[in-house]
Amino acid sequence: MKTASETTAAYSMSQVLASAVSQNSDISVDARPSQGTNRNVSEVIQGKTEIAYVQNWAANKIRQGEKPFGDLDYQPYQVFHLYDLAWFLATANDDWTSVTDITADSSVSPTPSGSGTAEMLEHALSFAVDDYKRTSVDYGDQAGAMSEGRLDAGAATYVNLSIEPGWLQQMKSTVDLRVLNWPDEIVSELEDDPAVVISDIDMSQFEKYGYTPDTLSTPTLAYNFIVREDHDYDTLRSFLETLWAQREGLQEQTGLLAPMAEGDAWVKNAYPGIPFHPAAADFYQEKGIWSDEFERGKEQ
Repeated sequence: MKTASETTAAYSMSQVLASAVSQNSDISVDARPSQGTNRNVSEVIQGKTEIAYVQNWAANKIRQGEKPFGDLDYQPYQVFHLYDLAWFLATANDDWTSVTDITADSSVSPTPSGSGTAEMLEHALSFAVDDYKRTSVDYGDQAGAMSEGRLDAGAATYVNLSIEPGWLQQMKSTVDLRVLNWPDEIVSELEDDPAVVISDIDMSQFEKYGYTPDTLSTPTLAYNFIVREDHDYDTLRSFLETLWAQREGLQEQTGLLAPMAEGDAWVKNAYPGIPFHPAAADFYQEKGIWSDEFERGKEQ
């Protein structure tokens, strides 16, 4: 199972999920760190990873047959939804309040290079900034890079639009972190872009920032797990049944997984045009959470 790098909330969540299945079934699941969602797709297709998560930006490119997913040997099938992440840019630079404060001389890491999130944030930034120095800094290293003057703006996220991951809390405790807003006119343009989803976040729920706007309007991604179309039906079915039986206890390991106690969360923000694996489709039909809008993949 692969999600993201070791310092992320996603990786810690994947460890809990893997343990829940491994300890309560005959299936052994090994959660490993990932180099990003684009790499996840590649490894699933190549059979190097059995199950991994992607986000709607990558799913849209798969659906459209765009690079680097233009000629896949196998069809990715959806399995279940993990969470939504609202992505934004933050800085320790005094007086910065907006992404438009970024200049051609600014060093910016819109998530590490190679991740699907990076592509989305780079695309969004192109609406607001003509140029900047693209650098790649891992999430857990961003605060140190800001303190040393090596990074002007880095990426940050809110899990399910409300929870700060540990590495973001560490950034706040290390530097006087400032949340960069997107100007209204840029937000309007992004909302007209079919590849971008914008969420409005009430920033009064967060504390100890050097600066935040009252409401942050920022790009958001939905993260769902995929497998290859020829993934074994019985194995995946057993995986889902075991995880479902353990779903209410997952939040005892991490509150980030609390939404999975509610069945509808498993199929939230399903990707249009990406079929569900037959094992997942049959499982969700039996649980009464299947929608006629979803597509059931062909059995191999």
